[in-house]
Amino acid sequence: MHQVHMILQGKGGVGKSLIATLLAQCLLEKTEGRGPGLIDTDPLNATFHGYQGLEVEHLQLLDENNKIIERRFDAMMERILTEDRDFVVDNGSPSFLPVTSYLIENDVPSMIAEAGKQLVVHTIVTGGANLIDNIASFADLVKQMPHEARIIVWENSYFGPVEAQGKRFQEMAAFLNNRERIHGLIQLERHESDTYREDLELLFKSKLTFEEALSSDLFGVMPRQRLKNVRNKWFERIRKVL
Repeated sequence: MHQVHMILQGKGGVGKSLIATLLAQCLLEKTEGRGPGLIDTDPLNATFHGYQGLEVEHLQLLDENNKIIERRFDAMMERILTEDRDFVVDNGSPSFLPVTSYLIENDVPSMIAEAGKQLVVHTIVTGGANLIDNIASFADLVKQMPHEARIIVWENSYFGPVEAQGKRFQEMAAFLNNRERIHGLIQLERHESDTYREDLELLFKSKLTFEEALSSDLFGVMPRQRLKNVRNKWFERIRKVL
């Protein structure tokens, strides 16, 4: 069954594009036929589109008033419903509310299911200053999404542990009250080693895929090995929940 992966989170700077690139790379590795359709709808920071090795299409879905251009969204949905492949759609924070409203108002999750595909909604919670807002956005998204949607939560600890008042995310009320709706939880930990962090930051800054980095002169032998370790670990976590 083909899947339609939608990355949705109301806060910016939480790692949505990172997650889109990881999903895209993981799907490309497992795909034998036609590769996944990759679309970036972020009107301000089209980071996903910047990965030239992934050939991501940039689609402007919002007008100058941040209202959704429904005909463009209709055209994108036409492709998603009819093309014989997976899709990854990275939605920026400005498009979060318009896109979510479009999905619900047009009963898109049911349409995707009727087309023999599966809608997978990816959302992110991060540590640090935005933790409370992230948790609230996650809880609201779960309430809005119908049961046809498979929900995957990513814990991004880059800005700090995803915990508050001594409780980890899995112990918080927002998680416990919605755990029956959560299909999977993927953790992206912050590495304590300076070398790992520096290698990953250079990878992201250069907008290279893991495969490109492992054959690039930009990284030496040991950095390439560390990136390979991270890739294998993260991809294994992704495969377990898809």
